[in-house]
Parts: sequence; C-alpha cells; structure tokens
Amino acid sequence: MAMPEKGSRLITVGDVGYRWRVRHKPARRQGDGRTPLRFTVERAEEPGSVLVVTLPCARPDNWRKERTITIRPLLVGGCIRRAVERGWRPGRSGPAFTLDVAEDELAALLCEPPRYLIPFLWGMIPEGGGIGDLPRCTQIRSRD
Repeated sequence: MAMPEKGSRLITVGDVGYRWRVRHKPARRQGDGRTPLRFTVERAEEPGSVLVVTLPCARPDNWRKERTITIRPLLVGGCIRRAVERGWRPGRSGPAFTLDVAEDELAALLCEPPRYLIPFLWGMIPEGGGIGDLPRCTQIRSRD
C-alpha cells in the first residue's frame, strides 16, 4: 500500500525521488512523550519497502513538553543515505526497514549540532533558551 500523498513531501536523493511524512496526529503513546518521533519514507515512483526512521526525541505536540527537533530535508536525505548503506532496498517489496537514529548520530546526519526545541505555551522555544527567546519562538498551534 502506497503512502498517502496528502501530508507527504517529496525529496530527491541521488537520482531517486522519495516521498516522506510524519504522521499528522500522534498515536496516544506518541503524544504522551514516551514514544520517539518517527517519520516514514518510500520511493515516489514504484514504491517498495517503507523506511521507518526513529529519532531520539519526542513529537512537537507531545503532552509532557519533552524536547523535539524539526525534521528538515537535510535530515531526511541523510537518513535515506544511511538506510541504503545499511541494507534498505527501497525498490523491492517487503517488510518495513527500521532505522533507529542515536543521539550521537544526529550531528553527522545534519552536518551540524542538532537544535532542539522545547514546547512552551503556544509554541516552541530553543533548548536552553529563556524569556528573551519568546519573540523568536515558533508557533505550532493557534492561540484562538
């Protein structure tokens, strides 16, 4: 079964097009902060095996206000390359391939130290930030 196009994004790694997405609404355990942030990837054309990437942080909408990270195309591309190196064959049908990213691997995949965010009131504040960072916080929910 192919990934839904709605809510997914396209990325090209090498000469291959992929579609990736984060689940729109968290499963109950994902929302409580006990389950790590995950995203899935598959080939855009002729999808086969799905890649499930698990990151060492919580979803942005977690209820426990655990730290999170923004999933950027640079991270997605790095995870795709790493999964292929470790044996993922995206063009072949079969079971999902899981890539668990450890804390110390994030910097290499991002080509910089990770910038964590902490949920705060209606938005996000950079990890280690304070009241002075509020004007720069990223809104994740409407205040209405």
